[in-house]
Amino acid sequence: MTRSIDYGNLMHRAMRGLIQNVLEDVAKNGLPGEHHFFITFDTNYPGVALADWLHQRYPDEMTVVLQHWFDQLDVTDEGFSVTLNFGSQPEPLVIPFDAVRTFVDPSVEFGLRFETREGEDDDEEDLADEPQNAGDDNGDDGGDEPPTPRAAEVVRLDRFRKT
Repeated sequence: MTRSIDYGNLMHRAMRGLIQNVLEDVAKNGLPGEHHFFITFDTNYPGVALADWLHQRYPDEMTVVLQHWFDQLDVTDEGFSVTLNFGSQPEPLVIPFDAVRTFVDPSVEFGLRFETREGEDDDEEDLADEPQNAGDDNGDDGGDEPPTPRAAEVVRLDRFRKT
């Protein structure tokens, strides 16, 4: 068996680390200048925690904005938690980094998009096609296998450009 460097996985981890570093700085120092973030995540990913009414409203994915008002931003190696205001109702969210699908800062035309990796063998493809269970209250999805990792790519943000 030939060993090779898995550049896709290395890039994936590096880009998740970039998001972690940015959010850690914001948690410590606040948002600088005009920076703000659109973060889209998979609401069914194991470890995601949000109010039932939000999950019913956003059964597959949700985009949150960190800009004018957010509270209790806490960043760990696995993900982040934050309290956001939904119609004058503060709600805490817990979002693992692996649940993030896009991370965009339109103020500087920066964005990352994470795609589900196509399985490298048939078993992985079959697992990727199955619906994901959000798991029980402690974030355990009951399976022995970790979720299929997502590949990452840098995207152009022309649609967010201010004119």
